Amino acid sequence: MSLNIILINQDDSYSNELIYSFETENYQITLATSIKDALEKIRKHNYDLALIDMVFSDGTGLDLKKQMNEVRNIPTIVVTQISEDIQKVLALEYGCDDYIVRPFNILELKARIRAVLRRVGESKRKEDEAKLRSQIIESGDFEFNIVGRKVRCRGLDVDLTGKEFDLFFILATNPGEVFSREQLAEKIWGENYEGHLRTVDVHIRRLREKIGSGEGKEQFIQTKWGEGYYFGQPEEE
Repeated sequence: MSLNIILINQDDSYSNELIYSFETENYQITLATSIKDALEKIRKHNYDLALIDMVFSDGTGLDLKKQMNEVRNIPTIVVTQISEDIQKVLALEYGCDDYIVRPFNILELKARIRAVLRRVGESKRKEDEAKLRSQIIESGDFEFNIVGRKVRCRGLDVDLTGKEFDLFFILATNPGEVFSREQLAEKIWGENYEGHLRTVDVHIRRLREKIGSGEGKEQFIQTKWGEGYYFGQPEEE
């Protein structure tokens, strides 16, 4: 696992020792020795994880974490000699993901790093899934991905052009509502559309070819003669 870690610690001897211990791992370690130095580097680069101390010449670890939060959201583990419970509580309240007191076994630190990144990765995955779900609109057998402008029917992707997507989305998300060719042309191509209304018919035909299924070519877009098109079951004669 390749990781880009920023180590923020003003104790040179300890920092060098810690960096050495990661030499055999596929980690890239960037050292910052002050809050100012750390924030400058965080603004310029993306890091997978931050290891921070609680004591600096220009502030505390809590000051650092507060300012880090304003610049970039980075998973953070406090690595320090300060063992007071109140400091642990405050660090977690400020958004740090873990707190480990020196001295410790380097294998424990590596295990904690992996654990934090697993939690962060799982949280990010759930956020992404929730965001994706918020972009999905369902109508009958169809799922519309608004941002990706993609359609799925019964779990299968439907390959539509941009105009076909727009046209089908309007019909499918308004089931039973009849739209005239003039209305559809205005919604899809704009108020000043000067093309032939047969263009709408052509797109409807292509949509039916793409989304029909079964031997009888089950149709989801119906025609109301003399009025226009709608999404739903055909009307009984």
